Amino acid sequence: MALSAYEDISEEDECDLQDWQLPLAYMKKRHVERVEGSRAVTQTWRMKERMKTVSVALVLCLNVGVDPPDVIKPSPCARQECWIDPLSMSPQKALEAIGANLQKQYERWQPRARYKQSLDPTVEEVKKLCSSLRRNAKEERVLFHYNGHGVPRPTVNGEIWVFNKSYTQYIPLSIYDLQTWMGSPSIFVYDCSNAGVILDSFKQFAAQREQEIELAKINAQSYPGATQMPLPPSMKNCIQLAACGPKQLLPMNPELPADLFTSCLTTPIKIALRWFVHQRGGKLVPSITEDLIEKIPGRLNDRRTPLGELNWIFTAITDTIAWNTLPRELFQKLFRQDLLVASLFRNFLLAERIMRSYNCTPLSSPRLPPTYQHPMWQAWDLAVDHCLSQLPAIVDDGAAYRHSPFFADQLTAFQVWLTMGTERRDPPEQLPIVLQVLLSQVHRLRALDLLGRFLDLGPWAVSLALSVGIFPYVLKLLQSSARELRPLLVFIWAKILAVDSSCQADLVKDNGHKYFLSVLADPYMPAEHRTMAAFVLAVIVNDYTNGQEACLQGNLIAICLEQLNDAHHLLRQWLAICLGRIWTNFDAARWCGVRDSAHEKLYILLNDPVPEVRAAAVFALGCFIGNCSERTDHANTIDQGVGMKLTELAQDGAVIVRKELVVALHQLVLQFESNFASIALHFIEEERQREQSQLAMGAAVTPGGWTVVVGGSPSSTVNSSGLQPMSSPSRSNSSASLSSMGSIEGLEKSPAVGDKLDRSIKRVSSSSSVSSLGFAYNNVYATVWRTLVQIVQEPHSEVAETANTVVNAINLKATMNTQPKFMRDRRLTHSAPSSPTNSMARLPTDKVDRERNTDSPDGAQLQLPHEIARPLAIRAGEQPPPSRPPNPAPIGSAIPHSSTFQSKRRLFDKGPNSTYDDDDDVSSPPSALITTEFCEWSSRYFAQSVMKFPEEHDPQSPVHYDREWRFIRNARVRREAREMQKRAVSMRLDDQIFINRNKANPTVVKFHPYDPHMAVADKDGISIWNWDQGARTNYFRNNNAINSRITALDFINAHDITLLLSGSDDGAVRIWREYGWDGECEPELVTAWQAISDLLPSTRGSGLVVDWEQESGMLLASGDVRIIRVWDTQKEKKLQDIPTGADSCVTSLVSDSVGRSLLIAGCGDGSVRLFDRRLAPNECRVMTLREHTGWVVKVFLQKGSEGNIISASVGGDLKFWDPRFSESVKTIQTSQGLASFDVHPQAEIFACGSANQFISLYTLNGENISTIKYHDGFMGQRIGPISCLAFHPHWVHLAAGSTDCFLSVYGERKQKQ
Repeated sequence: MALSAYEDISEEDECDLQDWQLPLAYMKKRHVERVEGSRAVTQTWRMKERMKTVSVALVLCLNVGVDPPDVIKPSPCARQECWIDPLSMSPQKALEAIGANLQKQYERWQPRARYKQSLDPTVEEVKKLCSSLRRNAKEERVLFHYNGHGVPRPTVNGEIWVFNKSYTQYIPLSIYDLQTWMGSPSIFVYDCSNAGVILDSFKQFAAQREQEIELAKINAQSYPGATQMPLPPSMKNCIQLAACGPKQLLPMNPELPADLFTSCLTTPIKIALRWFVHQRGGKLVPSITEDLIEKIPGRLNDRRTPLGELNWIFTAITDTIAWNTLPRELFQKLFRQDLLVASLFRNFLLAERIMRSYNCTPLSSPRLPPTYQHPMWQAWDLAVDHCLSQLPAIVDDGAAYRHSPFFADQLTAFQVWLTMGTERRDPPEQLPIVLQVLLSQVHRLRALDLLGRFLDLGPWAVSLALSVGIFPYVLKLLQSSARELRPLLVFIWAKILAVDSSCQADLVKDNGHKYFLSVLADPYMPAEHRTMAAFVLAVIVNDYTNGQEACLQGNLIAICLEQLNDAHHLLRQWLAICLGRIWTNFDAARWCGVRDSAHEKLYILLNDPVPEVRAAAVFALGCFIGNCSERTDHANTIDQGVGMKLTELAQDGAVIVRKELVVALHQLVLQFESNFASIALHFIEEERQREQSQLAMGAAVTPGGWTVVVGGSPSSTVNSSGLQPMSSPSRSNSSASLSSMGSIEGLEKSPAVGDKLDRSIKRVSSSSSVSSLGFAYNNVYATVWRTLVQIVQEPHSEVAETANTVVNAINLKATMNTQPKFMRDRRLTHSAPSSPTNSMARLPTDKVDRERNTDSPDGAQLQLPHEIARPLAIRAGEQPPPSRPPNPAPIGSAIPHSSTFQSKRRLFDKGPNSTYDDDDDVSSPPSALITTEFCEWSSRYFAQSVMKFPEEHDPQSPVHYDREWRFIRNARVRREAREMQKRAVSMRLDDQIFINRNKANPTVVKFHPYDPHMAVADKDGISIWNWDQGARTNYFRNNNAINSRITALDFINAHDITLLLSGSDDGAVRIWREYGWDGECEPELVTAWQAISDLLPSTRGSGLVVDWEQESGMLLASGDVRIIRVWDTQKEKKLQDIPTGADSCVTSLVSDSVGRSLLIAGCGDGSVRLFDRRLAPNECRVMTLREHTGWVVKVFLQKGSEGNIISASVGGDLKFWDPRFSESVKTIQTSQGLASFDVHPQAEIFACGSANQFISLYTLNGENISTIKYHDGFMGQRIGPISCLAFHPHWVHLAAGSTDCFLSVYGERKQKQ
């Protein structure tokens, strides 16, 4: 139904399809999610400790020829032991042959273990054997195999049976004693009837031992001096396998061996094939006999042969059953910790299947869930049948063996799962098989491809693959030289390292980094795969010295530098991050970069169109200048040059770039701490002198921000009220106000300040010592410091707070170091000076009042004095503020307090060594106060799905349906409003459909084009009104500077997911999400930046004027400046500055959204200026229209190729201009005192709001439609002076705000029914 409605609308109005093509702004990942790394998830796949079974005790109690008294054996009966018939030879030889065969069977699974046989032993022999093996094994695992076919069954008292020396009696051996001799860790195999009883007894004795251990510990605490008995060994880490349950007898079928359980554990393929032949499934191949089975060609360890392939399939199937059935922790313990234990438990699954068919239930400790009916056993039967069906032809005719389709079929099943695989579904049961297939060259390529697709599903898939044992397989594959595997392996390793970066050590240990270096250096590899290789290498060198050294030797720096100009932006980003990480705390790599001019090559990326690439380049340069352990003239010159280059990004439009910039500049500050302290002190002194000079002149500052001048200076301009405006943050740039501080001459000429510096600034290297303050010192340190102070005042609070941390720390150091030493020692109070600028003036009020607490390396917090963050001038008669603790520590360490001293101190103990004295010499560089998670956030790209089709492009996704609904709504609004627009010239528009009192005087009002709400700005807040329901849905603070006001509002992405743009007259632009039109909520700041800077002071300012182009993603900004700045919001980068050529401010902006070349600006001097953006900035002003005599209130460009320009001035005169001519084509005179003006974008009407308390509506022909002077209502209250007007973009509705704080919406008068 929705689709048919959409089709109807699209047929009626073709332009409605444009909604789908309109680009969305500020919807990238950096805007919709926090720039922070993923929360660390503890990985459990890596075994805490790998174990090895190093000793095996084979205890056989057979007493060949004599049956035990408690078992009556039928005839015929199962007789074979280890596939040997004991009656075919003498008893002693049979016993020895069986023991030798059993050892060979175990050696197939663990050839390096130490084997000891004990044939028909006594208790003492068993004790000696077990004690010896435990002693030699130390902390490793020991296996105890017990065959009790020739002795009575185990007893309920926890005893098994052995012999006396003369073999005339059965002697009981307590399981408790066996535990003592064997110790832990151990594994026990019991092949005897009634074996389940042993497990029960073992559990009881183990619990008894734990009680004894606890009691011994209590006694040791109660009687510490007494001689303690040795603690009994704990049995917690013991594994047991029993052939049957309590009260069960072993199978006696003559077709089976007597030691069926042992055969399953040690010769699984042989017994499985024999059992298959005897089952009903074996009837499918009736010509197969046991003798023929013995002739199956091949070796178990050769996967290319029939026998080896069966063994391979069996391993894959039993692994798969275990992984899909067991809890993950238990699977890791039994199937991944010890090779022999893993083999025994795989074979135990077969034992359960075979022996349950003979009414025996094998048991284990830890207990496993039943697996004998798992569906994968059917796949095993199919594989066996496929092999055996070929056996007669192979043996008799020498036919070639056709390999089993098992692995190909399982890969197909895995592929089917992947088509619908999600985290909510059960894991694919074929995953262990996929890992087994990696061993095969035939299926390896396909298996790697499917494995990569699985890992791409997300971190949960990577964790599953690691838990099943992927790691050793893919690590070994890095030794392969096959080029076709490179893209797949690089992708898989990128996924693994994005989830678990601890694998870096394994890669370096196995020289795996060389594989990725070769991929990165390969020019024939696609950029996507080289990007993943760069990411893998960036993880390898991240905080890992061995990785840094290995990659430096592999020429990583040169490889990265060669590709910095690659067209793929992700590759450029990760090359820069990789360079930054290899330089971090690694001087050899830094100097290698210096030799290759790495910093200069990275400068190109500072102007990259992609913000993430620019941020990565800043990160790399910050690491480049932040780790030089030895200061030399050459190092200083390089660092200063990089610092100067980085300051050019202070006005970048991307938050992530500016935040990285602060961290990078902080690295420079750490290297030249004393130099920056001296600059900060100089700025502070300049500020203090300026305040004192104002006080000396008799000037006073009013709360409104004006200066009362008693003895005026010749250069000051005083208005009639005797008030002189001060240059507030909204009217002046901090760099301009600090320009006089950039010179160091005043510092040298001031003896007072010079004395303080001589006493406080530490000795530094000769190139930057205070005694030689020269050109470089002024231009580098002062410029960087000025940049940091500017960033403190920037509109994004996170960036500002980050910079404020650095500035406050240096200010603290500078001011504390100026105290005389005796004052610092005695902790006398002092007056903390004010900071160089109102560094917190443009932060939110609640942020200004908040104390900054900064993490230090040792967990302490650096609590900066409030005086630094908020400068306070000390006037005559006032008391200085209380002092803060002196002796500042280096940046990054805590301020020493008396609490840091021990309660008992040695005489002459100096206390904490982090204090600053005149002759202090800090040996280690101070650590960083601030960091970001940009690199960790960038890594999340590889942890998330990169193959998955974006949800917004999936026509079946909820996101797509939501968008379609919004576009249908948009088309409906446009269609219905079109009827109203046709009769607009005859509408009086005097019906007040909405009226309410705003929170404060409205300065800007803006209708949403499609939703029934509007945004209304007052001085420093924004109200969201639902004009259809007549209610305010939300109000929030814009967080602009205290002395600034909001002058611009607009909706971004209004056709889809709407964002709200606000601009204040200090030049700052903020973008808000979830601003609460459908309910009160706390809006989220998407981004904020300084759209224009260097605002000029004026008596009447236009503030910030913007024009938003949704079609191109361009934002035009101007105001109290002499330029029009063009911003590309996709790149978050300034495109160009267009000089206006006017001596007044820009009051209104409009651009041609169709041709996108014409730009029109109305100015405060009455001129209307036309610009062609296609031309060079100094040549693009093509026309200046000068018929207005006063302030241009607004300019408007009619749509269409023949659309006129409409402009209105405060004098009430409206001019219609043809862009081709310099003279107006029509003039309409309205009333004087025009305060606000707007033209309906679609209907041919305009409205004029007057300061004389009325609103006039006209047609474009100049005909007065109506005049609104009073509010509707009983009292008929007169409307206040109009402060703002705005038409709805589609409906013929007019919103008006007045200085009495009332807000009204006027529309068509409804006809009475």
